[in-house]
Amino acid sequence: MTFPLHLAISEKLRDRIRAGIYRPGDQLPSEHQLMAEFEVSRITARRAIANLTQQGLVNVQRGKGAFVSTQQKVVYSLSSPLLLEADLARQDIEITVQTLSFERVTAPVHVQKILNCAIAYLQKKVLLFNNVPSCVDITYIVPELAKAHGKELRQKLTFTTLEKYGICIQKIDAVIECTQADYETGEQLEVSLGHPLIVYRHTAFTEAGAIVHGESISRGDRFCYSIQIDRMIAPDL
Repeated sequence: MTFPLHLAISEKLRDRIRAGIYRPGDQLPSEHQLMAEFEVSRITARRAIANLTQQGLVNVQRGKGAFVSTQQKVVYSLSSPLLLEADLARQDIEITVQTLSFERVTAPVHVQKILNCAIAYLQKKVLLFNNVPSCVDITYIVPELAKAHGKELRQKLTFTTLEKYGICIQKIDAVIECTQADYETGEQLEVSLGHPLIVYRHTAFTEAGAIVHGESISRGDRFCYSIQIDRMIAPDL
């Protein structure tokens, strides 16, 4: 079977990455270097790099070039969603919170229905794992909690802060889906347009009702979710 030239080139480059010839963080040959090595057009060379980007193997930085992505993924356990920091600590990963905005807003209609309030606080932040931007968190918080704990919410993880002050999360409803980076998210996570992303959309409840609704948008090459399911077998009667 004969592959198109751009696929053949990307396969050769992928083999070099897997063989360690190009290591995480290394810059790949430029478009002009690929054109010379494989005797192809610029469009073909560019498509070859795009193939690797779509596979999460390469990160294109505007004006700098294409770089091999870090392949080690951060694992977040859905069996204990309130213990993200503990999960990361076990993996020797340091988490840093970079708040982009924290403001009082009129919530979108669907959020108003979920949180049962018209006004909420919207927080946008980037989570860095070992200083690498890996997740964008966009969260709506009921106003009474945002006002009371705004300073710490700007600096730390939302659930960690709430639990610290005795606000017990009883339930989390969540949906996980896939998407691709748009221009804004790509800039925040330092990935190219169309890079594969994972969206974790969640609502947290206390006994009184929903208090937090939002989504965490993570790099597909840096993040994955795990879950442990124990089958409960009823004893014989």
